[in-house]
Amino acid sequence: MSRLILMIVIFGIVYFLLKSYSRKEQLKDQAPPPPPPKAQDMVSCAFCGVHLPKSESLFVGGKYYCCTAHSRNQPE
Repeated sequence: MSRLILMIVIFGIVYFLLKSYSRKEQLKDQAPPPPPPKAQDMVSCAFCGVHLPKSESLFVGGKYYCCTAHSRNQPE
């Protein structure tokens, strides 16, 4: 009886070790997560005041605008 219990314990340990090893291998095979997006400079629209990334704004007459309609309505 004690041999049967010993064999079950040994098989259980081997099973959990193999399962743990295969899980580590799966994690190694996964691609690393993509890097977070880089921070951008924010600007404020001279007409309405909304904040937006500098790369998405329009630079007209030395000021930043959020859209072409606002850049046309600038006071002169």
